[in-house]
Amino acid sequence: MKEQTEHIPTDGNDRTSQSRRTFLKGISAAGLCGAASRGITGKASAEWSSPHLDDYGTVVNMVDDAGADPNGNEPINPQLEEYAGDDTILVFPPGRYRMNRQFRFTGFDNFGIIGKWDVTLVPDDYHDFDGGGDWNHKLFRLGISYSPGRELLFKNIHVDMTADDTGVRVLDAAISDDMFVDNVHVQGRHDSGAWGPGRFVMTDPAGSGRVRNFTAPDGATWTSNSPADRLWRGPTGILSNSNTGRMLFEDCELGDFPDNGLYAANGSGQIIVDGGTYRNSQTASVRIGGQNSVVRDAEIVVNDGRGWGKQHAIRAENSNYIRVKRCNIRAPDPNGAAVKTFDVGAFLLEDSEIRTGGSDVVHGLRISGDTKRARVLDNVFRHNGSGGYNLWIRDGANQVKTVGNRFVGWGGHESARAAVRTDRDDCEFRWNYINQTGSDRRRAIEIHANDCLIYQGRCISGGYPIINYGDETVIERHYADSVNGREGVLLEEGGDHVYVKKSTIDGGIRNDGSDGLRLWANDWSA
Repeated sequence: MKEQTEHIPTDGNDRTSQSRRTFLKGISAAGLCGAASRGITGKASAEWSSPHLDDYGTVVNMVDDAGADPNGNEPINPQLEEYAGDDTILVFPPGRYRMNRQFRFTGFDNFGIIGKWDVTLVPDDYHDFDGGGDWNHKLFRLGISYSPGRELLFKNIHVDMTADDTGVRVLDAAISDDMFVDNVHVQGRHDSGAWGPGRFVMTDPAGSGRVRNFTAPDGATWTSNSPADRLWRGPTGILSNSNTGRMLFEDCELGDFPDNGLYAANGSGQIIVDGGTYRNSQTASVRIGGQNSVVRDAEIVVNDGRGWGKQHAIRAENSNYIRVKRCNIRAPDPNGAAVKTFDVGAFLLEDSEIRTGGSDVVHGLRISGDTKRARVLDNVFRHNGSGGYNLWIRDGANQVKTVGNRFVGWGGHESARAAVRTDRDDCEFRWNYINQTGSDRRRAIEIHANDCLIYQGRCISGGYPIINYGDETVIERHYADSVNGREGVLLEEGGDHVYVKKSTIDGGIRNDGSDGLRLWANDWSA
Protein backbone atom coordinates (compact mmCIF):
# COMPACT_ATOMS: atom_id res chain seq x y z
CA MET A 1 0.00 0.00 0.00
CA LYS A 2 1.32 3.40 -0.92
CA GLU A 3 2.12 5.37 2.21
CA GLN A 4 0.19 8.59 2.69
CA THR A 5 1.95 11.86 3.33
CA GLU A 6 1.77 13.19 6.88
CA HIS A 7 1.54 16.97 7.11
CA ILE A 8 2.49 18.47 10.46
CA PRO A 9 1.10 21.96 10.99
CA THR A 10 3.47 24.62 12.23
CA ASP A 11 2.68 27.01 15.04
CA GLY A 12 2.81 30.05 12.79
CA ASN A 13 5.75 31.67 14.59
CA ASP A 14 8.23 31.62 11.70
CA ARG A 15 7.23 34.92 10.17
CA THR A 16 10.04 36.86 8.54
CA SER A 17 8.51 40.31 9.01
CA GLN A 18 8.25 42.12 12.34
CA SER A 19 5.00 43.81 13.34
CA ARG A 20 4.84 47.29 14.75
CA ARG A 21 4.16 47.59 18.50
CA THR A 22 1.92 50.02 20.27
CA PHE A 23 2.69 50.82 23.91
CA LEU A 24 -0.34 51.63 26.02
CA LYS A 25 -0.75 54.41 28.55
CA GLY A 26 2.22 56.43 27.32
CA ILE A 27 4.98 54.07 28.39
CA SER A 28 8.32 55.43 27.20
CA ALA A 29 11.33 53.53 25.99
CA ALA A 30 13.16 54.58 29.13
CA GLY A 31 10.72 52.53 31.18
CA LEU A 32 11.55 49.34 29.33
CA CYS A 33 14.43 46.98 29.81
CA GLY A 34 15.72 46.81 26.27
CA ALA A 35 14.75 43.96 23.98
CA ALA A 36 13.92 41.71 26.90
CA SER A 37 10.67 43.50 27.69
CA ARG A 38 9.22 43.60 24.14
CA GLY A 39 6.61 46.22 24.98
CA ILE A 40 5.28 44.72 28.22
CA THR A 41 4.43 47.28 30.86
CA GLY A 42 4.64 46.73 34.61
CA LYS A 43 7.21 45.61 37.16
CA ALA A 44 7.68 42.11 35.76
CA SER A 45 8.70 43.32 32.31
CA ALA A 46 12.43 42.98 32.89
CA GLU A 47 11.99 39.40 34.09
CA TRP A 48 9.88 37.96 31.30
CA SER A 49 9.66 38.13 27.55
CA SER A 50 8.27 36.02 24.75
CA PRO A 51 9.14 35.84 21.07
CA HIS A 52 5.40 35.83 20.38
CA LEU A 53 5.11 39.51 21.31
CA ASP A 54 6.92 40.61 18.16
CA ASP A 55 3.95 39.35 16.15
CA TYR A 56 1.49 41.91 17.53
CA GLY A 57 1.09 45.63 17.05
CA THR A 58 -0.62 46.08 20.42
CA VAL A 59 0.60 44.45 23.64
CA VAL A 60 -1.67 44.80 26.69
CA ASN A 61 -0.62 44.02 30.26
CA MET A 62 -3.97 42.93 31.65
CA VAL A 63 -3.21 44.18 35.18
CA ASP A 64 -1.16 47.34 34.67
CA ASP A 65 -2.80 48.46 31.44
CA ALA A 66 -6.29 46.98 31.61
CA GLY A 67 -6.92 46.92 35.37
CA ALA A 68 -7.82 43.24 35.71
CA ASP A 69 -7.95 41.94 39.28
CA PRO A 70 -5.10 39.41 39.84
CA ASN A 71 -6.47 38.35 43.23
CA GLY A 72 -9.55 36.50 41.98
CA ASN A 73 -12.18 38.77 43.48
CA GLU A 74 -13.61 40.73 40.55
CA PRO A 75 -14.34 39.04 37.19
CA ILE A 76 -12.04 39.99 34.33
CA ASN A 77 -14.69 39.80 31.60
CA PRO A 78 -15.08 43.61 31.31
CA GLN A 79 -11.34 44.01 30.68
CA LEU A 80 -11.33 41.23 28.09
CA GLU A 81 -14.21 42.83 26.24
CA GLU A 82 -12.61 46.28 26.29
CA TYR A 83 -9.07 45.42 25.23
CA ALA A 84 -9.47 42.51 22.79
CA GLY A 85 -8.84 43.51 19.20
CA ASP A 86 -7.11 42.71 15.94
CA ASP A 87 -3.32 42.53 15.99
CA THR A 88 -3.45 42.46 19.81
CA ILE A 89 -2.05 40.19 22.50
CA LEU A 90 -3.34 40.21 26.08
CA VAL A 91 -0.61 39.37 28.59
CA PHE A 92 -1.56 38.11 32.06
CA PRO A 93 0.94 38.59 34.90
CA PRO A 94 1.02 35.99 37.71
CA GLY A 95 -2.22 35.81 39.65
CA ARG A 96 -5.67 34.27 40.01
CA TYR A 97 -8.32 35.66 37.67
CA ARG A 98 -12.01 35.09 38.15
CA MET A 99 -14.43 34.58 35.25
CA ASN A 100 -18.19 34.37 35.65
CA ARG A 101 -19.39 34.35 32.06
CA GLN A 102 -18.29 33.58 28.52
CA PHE A 103 -15.98 35.92 26.64
CA ARG A 104 -16.82 35.78 22.95
CA PHE A 105 -14.68 37.33 20.21
CA THR A 106 -15.18 36.39 16.54
CA GLY A 107 -14.02 37.49 13.12
CA PHE A 108 -10.66 38.70 14.43
CA ASP A 109 -7.30 38.84 12.71
CA ASN A 110 -4.19 38.07 14.80
CA PHE A 111 -5.23 37.85 18.44
CA GLY A 112 -3.47 36.27 21.39
CA ILE A 113 -3.79 35.53 25.10
CA ILE A 114 -0.68 34.52 27.02
CA GLY A 115 0.24 34.02 30.67
CA LYS A 116 3.65 34.94 32.02
CA TRP A 117 3.88 32.25 34.65
CA ASP A 118 1.65 31.01 37.46
CA VAL A 119 -1.49 32.38 35.79
CA THR A 120 -4.69 30.72 36.99
CA LEU A 121 -8.22 31.28 35.75
CA VAL A 122 -10.97 30.46 38.24
CA PRO A 123 -14.48 30.00 36.79
CA ASP A 124 -17.53 30.38 38.98
CA ASP A 125 -19.40 27.17 39.72
CA TYR A 126 -22.23 25.94 37.53
CA HIS A 127 -24.94 27.74 39.50
CA ASP A 128 -23.30 31.18 39.35
CA PHE A 129 -21.60 31.03 35.95
CA ASP A 130 -23.32 33.05 33.21
CA GLY A 131 -26.42 33.83 35.21
CA GLY A 132 -27.15 30.27 36.25
CA GLY A 133 -27.50 28.12 33.18
CA ASP A 134 -28.18 29.59 29.76
CA TRP A 135 -25.70 26.95 28.52
CA ASN A 136 -22.87 29.28 27.52
CA HIS A 137 -20.58 27.51 29.97
CA LYS A 138 -17.37 28.47 28.20
CA LEU A 139 -14.56 30.78 29.27
CA PHE A 140 -13.40 31.76 25.78
CA ARG A 141 -15.30 31.40 22.53
CA LEU A 142 -12.85 32.61 19.92
CA GLY A 143 -14.25 32.39 16.42
CA ILE A 144 -17.37 30.62 15.23
CA SER A 145 -18.13 28.70 12.04
CA TYR A 146 -19.73 31.65 10.21
CA SER A 147 -17.28 34.21 11.63
CA PRO A 148 -14.00 32.44 12.39
CA GLY A 149 -10.91 34.10 13.73
CA ARG A 150 -7.57 34.10 11.97
CA GLU A 151 -4.20 33.69 13.71
CA LEU A 152 -4.89 32.74 17.33
CA LEU A 153 -2.37 32.24 20.14
CA PHE A 154 -3.57 30.92 23.52
CA LYS A 155 -0.75 29.93 25.86
CA ASN A 156 0.41 29.33 29.44
CA ILE A 157 -2.95 29.20 31.21
CA HIS A 158 -3.88 27.13 34.27
CA VAL A 159 -7.57 26.63 35.07
CA ASP A 160 -8.73 25.77 38.58
CA MET A 161 -11.92 23.67 38.54
CA THR A 162 -11.43 22.06 41.95
CA ALA A 163 -14.55 23.63 43.50
CA ASP A 164 -17.72 21.54 43.68
CA ASP A 165 -20.12 21.67 40.71
CA THR A 166 -17.51 23.42 38.59
CA GLY A 167 -16.63 22.71 34.99
CA VAL A 168 -16.58 24.82 31.84
CA ARG A 169 -15.15 24.69 28.35
CA VAL A 170 -11.88 26.56 28.68
CA LEU A 171 -11.56 27.36 24.99
CA ASP A 172 -13.87 26.91 22.01
CA ALA A 173 -11.89 27.99 18.94
CA ALA A 174 -12.98 28.05 15.30
CA ILE A 175 -10.10 29.47 13.26
CA SER A 176 -9.54 29.77 9.51
CA ASP A 177 -5.74 29.53 9.70
CA ASP A 178 -2.83 29.59 12.14
CA MET A 179 -4.03 28.44 15.57
CA PHE A 180 -1.52 27.66 18.33
CA VAL A 181 -2.76 26.55 21.75
CA ASP A 182 0.03 25.64 24.17
CA ASN A 183 0.45 24.75 27.85
CA VAL A 184 -3.14 24.84 29.03
CA HIS A 185 -3.74 22.84 32.19
CA VAL A 186 -7.10 22.04 33.77
CA GLN A 187 -6.97 21.08 37.45
CA GLY A 188 -9.89 19.38 39.15
CA ARG A 189 -12.62 17.02 38.09
CA HIS A 190 -15.10 18.60 35.69
CA ASP A 191 -18.28 17.95 37.69
CA SER A 192 -20.81 20.45 36.36
CA GLY A 193 -22.03 18.25 33.49
CA ALA A 194 -21.58 21.15 31.04
CA TRP A 195 -19.31 21.35 27.97
CA GLY A 196 -15.92 19.64 28.22
CA PRO A 197 -12.60 21.53 28.43
CA GLY A 198 -11.70 22.14 24.77
CA ARG A 199 -12.99 22.41 21.21
CA PHE A 200 -10.66 23.19 18.31
CA VAL A 201 -11.50 23.26 14.59
CA MET A 202 -10.08 24.78 11.44
CA THR A 203 -12.78 26.26 9.20
CA ASP A 204 -10.66 26.55 6.04
CA PRO A 205 -9.36 23.41 4.26
CA ALA A 206 -6.02 25.19 3.77
CA GLY A 207 -5.73 26.15 7.45
CA SER A 208 -3.49 24.56 10.06
CA GLY A 209 -3.81 24.41 13.85
CA ARG A 210 -1.74 23.03 16.69
CA VAL A 211 -2.79 22.15 20.23
CA ARG A 212 0.19 21.24 22.41
CA ASN A 213 0.28 20.17 26.04
CA PHE A 214 -3.42 20.67 26.73
CA THR A 215 -4.13 18.60 29.83
CA ALA A 216 -7.23 17.64 31.82
CA PRO A 217 -6.07 14.54 33.71
CA ASP A 218 -8.84 14.55 36.31
CA GLY A 219 -11.60 13.80 33.80
CA ALA A 220 -15.30 14.50 34.29
CA THR A 221 -18.42 13.15 35.97
CA TRP A 222 -21.49 11.90 34.14
CA THR A 223 -24.46 14.16 33.55
CA SER A 224 -26.57 11.94 35.78
CA ASN A 225 -24.32 12.90 38.70
CA SER A 226 -24.04 16.60 37.82
CA PRO A 227 -26.23 19.72 38.08
CA ALA A 228 -26.41 20.19 34.29
CA ASP A 229 -28.76 17.99 32.30
CA ARG A 230 -28.42 18.75 28.59
CA LEU A 231 -25.55 16.49 27.53
CA TRP A 232 -26.42 12.87 26.82
CA ARG A 233 -23.66 11.25 28.86
CA GLY A 234 -21.55 14.17 29.91
CA PRO A 235 -18.54 16.18 28.75
CA THR A 236 -16.02 15.31 26.04
CA GLY A 237 -12.37 15.98 26.85
CA ILE A 238 -11.25 17.61 23.59
CA LEU A 239 -13.66 18.00 20.69
CA SER A 240 -12.73 18.51 17.03
CA ASN A 241 -15.97 17.51 15.38
CA SER A 242 -16.23 19.64 12.23
CA ASN A 243 -12.63 20.30 11.34
CA THR A 244 -11.91 21.00 7.67
CA GLY A 245 -8.19 21.86 7.85
CA ARG A 246 -5.18 20.23 9.51
CA MET A 247 -5.19 19.80 13.29
CA LEU A 248 -2.24 18.56 15.33
CA PHE A 249 -2.79 17.45 18.93
CA GLU A 250 0.65 17.13 20.50
CA ASP A 251 1.51 15.74 23.95
CA CYS A 252 -1.97 16.25 25.38
CA GLU A 253 -3.29 14.41 28.43
CA LEU A 254 -6.89 13.49 29.20
CA GLY A 255 -8.41 11.50 32.03
CA ASP A 256 -11.77 9.74 31.96
CA PHE A 257 -14.58 11.60 30.18
CA PRO A 258 -18.13 10.26 29.76
CA ASP A 259 -18.42 11.06 26.03
CA ASN A 260 -14.99 10.28 24.52
CA GLY A 261 -11.60 11.66 25.52
CA LEU A 262 -10.25 13.14 22.30
CA TYR A 263 -13.11 13.19 19.76
CA ALA A 264 -11.55 14.18 16.44
CA ALA A 265 -14.00 12.73 13.92
CA ASN A 266 -16.83 13.73 11.57
CA GLY A 267 -14.69 16.32 9.81
CA SER A 268 -13.11 16.46 6.36
CA GLY A 269 -9.68 17.69 7.48
CA GLN A 270 -6.56 15.86 8.62
CA ILE A 271 -6.07 14.94 12.27
CA ILE A 272 -2.64 14.16 13.74
CA VAL A 273 -2.31 12.92 17.31
CA ASP A 274 1.38 13.08 18.26
CA GLY A 275 2.30 11.72 21.69
CA GLY A 276 0.31 12.28 24.83
CA THR A 277 -1.63 10.12 27.28
CA TYR A 278 -5.34 9.30 27.11
CA ARG A 279 -7.15 7.25 29.76
CA ASN A 280 -10.45 5.52 30.46
CA SER A 281 -12.94 7.58 28.49
CA GLN A 282 -16.29 6.21 27.45
CA THR A 283 -16.74 5.01 23.85
CA ALA A 284 -13.08 5.81 23.13
CA SER A 285 -10.14 7.55 24.72
CA VAL A 286 -9.05 8.55 21.19
CA ARG A 287 -11.77 8.66 18.54
CA ILE A 288 -10.30 9.69 15.22
CA GLY A 289 -11.60 10.30 11.71
CA GLY A 290 -10.89 12.90 9.05
CA GLN A 291 -8.70 12.43 6.00
CA ASN A 292 -5.18 10.94 5.96
CA SER A 293 -5.13 10.99 9.76
CA VAL A 294 -2.46 9.67 12.11
CA VAL A 295 -2.10 8.61 15.75
CA ARG A 296 1.56 8.16 16.69
CA ASP A 297 3.72 7.76 19.80
CA ALA A 298 0.72 7.98 22.13
CA GLU A 299 -0.01 6.09 25.33
CA ILE A 300 -3.64 5.02 25.63
CA VAL A 301 -4.84 3.20 28.73
CA VAL A 302 -8.08 1.50 29.72
CA ASN A 303 -7.59 0.23 33.27
CA ASP A 304 -10.80 1.41 34.93
CA GLY A 305 -13.79 -0.24 33.31
CA ARG A 306 -16.85 1.38 34.86
CA GLY A 307 -19.30 -1.00 33.16
CA TRP A 308 -21.30 1.82 31.54
CA GLY A 309 -20.75 0.72 27.95
CA LYS A 310 -17.85 0.31 25.58
CA GLN A 311 -14.47 1.82 26.38
CA HIS A 312 -12.17 1.46 23.38
CA ALA A 313 -8.64 2.79 23.55
CA ILE A 314 -8.84 3.89 19.89
CA ARG A 315 -11.85 4.04 17.61
CA ALA A 316 -10.99 4.84 13.98
CA GLU A 317 -13.92 5.82 11.78
CA ASN A 318 -15.29 7.55 8.68
CA SER A 319 -11.97 8.19 6.95
CA ASN A 320 -10.19 7.45 3.71
CA TYR A 321 -7.01 6.51 5.61
CA ILE A 322 -5.95 6.23 9.24
CA ARG A 323 -2.53 5.22 10.47
CA VAL A 324 -1.69 4.19 14.05
CA LYS A 325 2.05 3.86 14.68
CA ARG A 326 4.38 3.41 17.64
CA CYS A 327 1.54 3.53 20.16
CA ASN A 328 1.48 1.88 23.58
CA ILE A 329 -2.07 0.64 24.13
CA ARG A 330 -2.81 -0.96 27.49
CA ALA A 331 -6.23 -2.35 28.27
CA PRO A 332 -5.99 -4.58 31.35
CA ASP A 333 -9.61 -3.85 32.31
CA PRO A 334 -11.56 -2.99 29.14
CA ASN A 335 -15.18 -3.51 28.19
CA GLY A 336 -14.77 -3.33 24.42
CA ALA A 337 -12.10 -4.07 21.82
CA ALA A 338 -8.93 -2.10 22.52
CA VAL A 339 -8.83 -0.81 18.93
CA LYS A 340 -11.84 -0.83 16.64
CA THR A 341 -12.38 0.43 13.08
CA PHE A 342 -15.54 1.60 11.32
CA ASP A 343 -15.86 2.66 7.67
CA VAL A 344 -12.18 3.32 6.98
CA GLY A 345 -10.90 3.16 3.41
CA ALA A 346 -7.44 1.99 4.48
CA PHE A 347 -6.28 1.31 8.03
CA LEU A 348 -2.65 0.75 9.06
CA LEU A 349 -1.43 -0.38 12.48
CA GLU A 350 2.34 -0.60 12.80
CA ASP A 351 5.14 -0.78 15.37
CA SER A 352 2.69 -0.66 18.27
CA GLU A 353 1.95 -2.78 21.32
CA ILE A 354 -1.56 -3.75 22.36
CA ARG A 355 -1.90 -5.37 25.79
CA THR A 356 -5.29 -6.74 26.80
CA GLY A 357 -6.46 -8.60 29.88
CA GLY A 358 -9.07 -8.85 32.58
CA SER A 359 -11.74 -11.31 33.61
CA ASP A 360 -14.01 -10.65 30.62
CA VAL A 361 -13.69 -11.67 26.98
CA VAL A 362 -11.99 -8.83 25.11
CA HIS A 363 -10.44 -8.33 21.68
CA GLY A 364 -7.25 -6.48 20.80
CA LEU A 365 -7.87 -5.15 17.27
CA ARG A 366 -11.26 -5.55 15.59
CA ILE A 367 -11.37 -4.63 11.90
CA SER A 368 -14.96 -4.06 10.81
CA GLY A 369 -16.50 -5.28 7.58
CA ASP A 370 -16.88 -1.74 6.24
CA THR A 371 -13.16 -1.09 6.65
CA LYS A 372 -12.09 -1.67 3.08
CA ARG A 373 -8.40 -2.50 3.41
CA ALA A 374 -6.00 -2.91 6.32
CA ARG A 375 -2.36 -3.62 7.05
CA VAL A 376 -1.16 -4.87 10.43
CA LEU A 377 2.64 -4.64 10.48
CA ASP A 378 5.32 -5.38 13.09
CA ASN A 379 3.19 -5.08 16.22
CA VAL A 380 3.12 -6.94 19.52
CA PHE A 381 -0.25 -8.21 20.76
CA ARG A 382 -0.05 -9.38 24.37
CA HIS A 383 -3.29 -10.97 25.59
CA ASN A 384 -3.90 -12.22 29.13
CA GLY A 385 -7.69 -12.11 29.27
CA SER A 386 -10.07 -14.97 29.93
CA GLY A 387 -10.86 -15.09 26.22
CA GLY A 388 -10.96 -13.03 23.07
CA TYR A 389 -9.14 -12.53 19.79
CA ASN A 390 -5.92 -10.53 19.62
CA LEU A 391 -6.93 -9.75 16.02
CA TRP A 392 -10.41 -10.19 14.56
CA ILE A 393 -10.93 -9.47 10.86
CA ARG A 394 -14.61 -9.23 10.02
CA ASP A 395 -16.05 -10.16 6.62
CA GLY A 396 -15.44 -7.45 4.02
CA ALA A 397 -14.68 -6.82 0.39
CA ASN A 398 -10.93 -6.20 0.35
CA GLN A 399 -7.74 -7.79 1.56
CA VAL A 400 -6.14 -7.50 4.99
CA LYS A 401 -2.43 -8.24 5.32
CA THR A 402 -0.85 -9.18 8.64
CA VAL A 403 2.95 -9.17 8.53
CA GLY A 404 5.72 -9.53 11.11
CA ASN A 405 3.58 -9.44 14.26
CA ARG A 406 3.93 -11.23 17.59
CA PHE A 407 0.81 -12.60 19.28
CA VAL A 408 1.75 -13.73 22.79
CA GLY A 409 0.38 -13.99 26.32
CA TRP A 410 -1.58 -16.35 28.54
CA GLY A 411 -5.08 -15.84 27.21
CA GLY A 412 -7.85 -18.27 28.10
CA HIS A 413 -10.58 -20.06 26.17
CA GLU A 414 -13.83 -18.75 27.71
CA SER A 415 -14.89 -17.54 24.26
CA ALA A 416 -13.16 -16.43 21.06
CA ARG A 417 -10.37 -18.90 21.67
CA ALA A 418 -7.92 -17.99 18.89
CA ALA A 419 -5.30 -15.28 18.84
CA VAL A 420 -6.23 -14.45 15.23
CA ARG A 421 -9.51 -14.95 13.41
CA THR A 422 -10.42 -13.92 9.89
CA ASP A 423 -13.89 -13.96 8.33
CA ARG A 424 -12.64 -12.16 5.21
CA ASP A 425 -11.49 -13.72 1.94
CA ASP A 426 -8.02 -13.25 0.47
CA CYS A 427 -6.22 -12.35 3.71
CA GLU A 428 -2.49 -12.91 4.07
CA PHE A 429 -0.57 -13.79 7.24
CA ARG A 430 3.18 -13.55 6.69
CA TRP A 431 6.10 -13.92 9.10
CA ASN A 432 3.93 -13.81 12.21
CA TYR A 433 4.87 -15.43 15.52
CA ILE A 434 1.91 -16.73 17.53
CA ASN A 435 2.36 -18.34 20.95
CA GLN A 436 -0.87 -19.11 22.84
CA THR A 437 -0.25 -21.66 25.57
CA GLY A 438 -2.30 -20.22 28.44
CA SER A 439 -5.00 -22.86 27.99
CA ASP A 440 -5.14 -26.34 26.50
CA ARG A 441 -7.97 -25.09 24.25
CA ARG A 442 -6.38 -21.84 23.17
CA ARG A 443 -5.68 -21.66 19.41
CA ALA A 444 -3.29 -19.67 17.27
CA ILE A 445 -5.31 -18.87 14.13
CA GLU A 446 -8.74 -19.66 12.72
CA ILE A 447 -9.54 -19.24 9.02
CA HIS A 448 -13.28 -18.77 8.34
CA ALA A 449 -12.86 -17.39 4.81
CA ASN A 450 -11.58 -18.42 1.38
CA ASP A 451 -8.31 -17.91 -0.50
CA CYS A 452 -6.20 -17.06 2.54
CA LEU A 453 -2.44 -17.50 2.91
CA ILE A 454 -0.40 -18.44 5.99
CA TYR A 455 3.26 -18.03 5.11
CA GLN A 456 6.56 -18.58 6.90
CA GLY A 457 5.74 -18.02 10.56
CA ARG A 458 5.25 -19.99 13.78
CA CYS A 459 2.02 -21.06 15.48
CA ILE A 460 2.36 -22.61 18.94
CA SER A 461 -0.68 -23.19 21.13
CA GLY A 462 -2.31 -25.33 23.79
CA GLY A 463 -5.09 -26.39 21.45
CA TYR A 464 -4.98 -26.82 17.68
CA PRO A 465 -2.60 -24.15 16.34
CA ILE A 466 -4.35 -23.76 12.97
CA ILE A 467 -8.04 -24.45 12.35
CA ASN A 468 -9.38 -24.02 8.84
CA TYR A 469 -12.99 -23.65 7.65
CA GLY A 470 -12.26 -21.96 4.29
CA ASP A 471 -11.67 -23.05 0.70
CA GLU A 472 -8.33 -22.71 -1.10
CA THR A 473 -6.28 -21.96 2.01
CA VAL A 474 -2.51 -22.15 1.47
CA ILE A 475 -0.10 -22.93 4.32
CA GLU A 476 3.49 -22.56 3.16
CA ARG A 477 6.87 -22.73 4.93
CA HIS A 478 5.10 -22.56 8.29
CA TYR A 479 5.70 -24.17 11.69
CA ALA A 480 2.77 -25.38 13.81
CA ASP A 481 2.96 -27.15 17.16
CA SER A 482 0.44 -27.97 19.90
CA VAL A 483 2.21 -28.22 23.26
CA ASN A 484 -0.53 -30.59 24.44
CA GLY A 485 0.00 -33.17 21.72
CA ARG A 486 -2.77 -32.27 19.30
CA GLU A 487 -2.24 -32.17 15.56
CA GLY A 488 -0.71 -28.96 14.23
CA VAL A 489 -3.56 -28.34 11.76
CA LEU A 490 -7.28 -29.11 11.99
CA LEU A 491 -9.25 -29.06 8.73
CA GLU A 492 -13.01 -28.77 9.24
CA GLU A 493 -15.69 -30.02 6.88
CA GLY A 494 -16.59 -27.52 4.17
CA GLY A 495 -13.13 -26.01 3.92
CA ASP A 496 -11.89 -27.68 0.76
CA HIS A 497 -8.85 -27.66 -1.54
CA VAL A 498 -6.33 -26.75 1.15
CA TYR A 499 -2.66 -26.79 0.10
CA VAL A 500 0.07 -27.37 2.70
CA LYS A 501 3.63 -27.17 1.38
CA LYS A 502 7.17 -27.06 2.76
CA SER A 503 5.87 -26.71 6.32
CA THR A 504 6.69 -28.34 9.64
CA ILE A 505 3.45 -29.53 11.19
CA ASP A 506 4.12 -31.30 14.49
CA GLY A 507 1.68 -34.16 14.95
CA GLY A 508 0.44 -33.95 11.39
CA ILE A 509 -2.97 -32.86 10.11
CA ARG A 510 -6.38 -33.84 11.42
CA ASN A 511 -8.88 -33.88 8.55
CA ASP A 512 -12.51 -33.81 9.64
CA GLY A 513 -14.03 -33.75 6.16
CA SER A 514 -12.03 -31.38 3.99
CA ASP A 515 -11.95 -32.47 0.34
CA GLY A 516 -9.13 -31.98 -2.14
CA LEU A 517 -6.25 -31.66 0.33
CA ARG A 518 -2.84 -31.29 -1.34
CA LEU A 519 0.46 -31.86 0.44
CA TRP A 520 4.03 -31.31 -0.70
CA ALA A 521 7.43 -31.56 0.98
CA ASN A 522 6.22 -31.26 4.59
CA ASP A 523 7.78 -32.42 7.87
CA TRP A 524 5.38 -33.96 10.40
CA SER A 525 7.62 -33.83 13.46
CA ALA A 526 9.07 -30.79 15.25
